[in-house]
Amino acid sequence: MSARPDRTPLPRSFFDRPVLTVAPDLLGRTLVRRTPDGPMELRITEVEAYEGEADPGSHAYRGRTARNASMFGPPGHAYVYFIYGMWFSLNLVCGPPGHASGVLLRAGEITVGAELARKRRVSARNDRELAKGPARLATALAVDRSLDGTDLCAGPASPLSLLTGTPTSPDLLSHGPRTGVGGAGAAHPYRYWITHDPTVSPYRAHAPRRRST
Repeated sequence: MSARPDRTPLPRSFFDRPVLTVAPDLLGRTLVRRTPDGPMELRITEVEAYEGEADPGSHAYRGRTARNASMFGPPGHAYVYFIYGMWFSLNLVCGPPGHASGVLLRAGEITVGAELARKRRVSARNDRELAKGPARLATALAVDRSLDGTDLCAGPASPLSLLTGTPTSPDLLSHGPRTGVGGAGAAHPYRYWITHDPTVSPYRAHAPRRRST
């Protein structure tokens, strides 16, 4: 019989480390989302790391803006952005204040509150697809820009927090290029996932968007 996931909240010091250390260490952790409809929990199975101004694939590569301000710290906060005029994505800010690094939560398993996620993700064919991809994850957990800047270390009053969960064994960890990242950041092997986990999203290389003529 496997041990139950550890419910100890992760401290701010967990996030106050280099992003390439934090990212793989997030796999198997438990994200708690508290909503007016009830609590939800997600076992994290896939992430991507972004190194800020040093990373051509990062929103912060060209400096601070109103959109990416939360990425600049302090660590242990959420960075939520809107993309393609349709979807939200949830990131966890890492490293010292001012460094602008973060980890995108790409996929996970809904372990608590799946009935709530099904109402938001009516197109999901099964529960493995509820949070299979960053936009699906955000939709399932009712994440939008109102959560940008949320402190995950503020205790049970916070709408988001992170528990120790069941950290993934190194022999079950895979890594490779990030999904959909082009240009100079395309080859960075900053995507991490739990090997063979059915909730992990499929890899897709960057495809330039066609301009209408």
